[in-house]
Amino acid sequence: MWKCEHVVGAGLDVEEVAGLYRASTLAERRPVDDVERFARMLAGANLVVTARTDDGRLIGIARSMTDGSYVTYLSDLAVDAEFQGRGVGRDLIRVTREAAPQAKLILLSAPGAVDYYPHIGFTHHDSAWTLPGLGA
Repeated sequence: MWKCEHVVGAGLDVEEVAGLYRASTLAERRPVDDVERFARMLAGANLVVTARTDDGRLIGIARSMTDGSYVTYLSDLAVDAEFQGRGVGRDLIRVTREAAPQAKLILLSAPGAVDYYPHIGFTHHDSAWTLPGLGA
């Protein structure tokens, strides 16, 4: 079993979270080896939900930015591959939504997860645009 709870991103152990990102394959698309930048990512999110097993093992994280009213941008959803397919991601999303129930939840899917999101109620939106960071 696991428990999902709101946490302060800045209070998380950066190496523990980086390990989770690696175990989920999200590290392939995030700067986990740039510890300072990764720590700023965690600290800058104003809505962070973690999933931990009964013995405290970090098995999932939902890292978001929200205004609490109109929009929540779910920037990272990572679940340890060992626990994928068991409902951890669904629980992380549920707790994230409960934190700002009026807000629309928006995310950009990892290429390998595009079939997952419609399965849990997301609607495809074809007019998203991205612009890379300067010097990223």
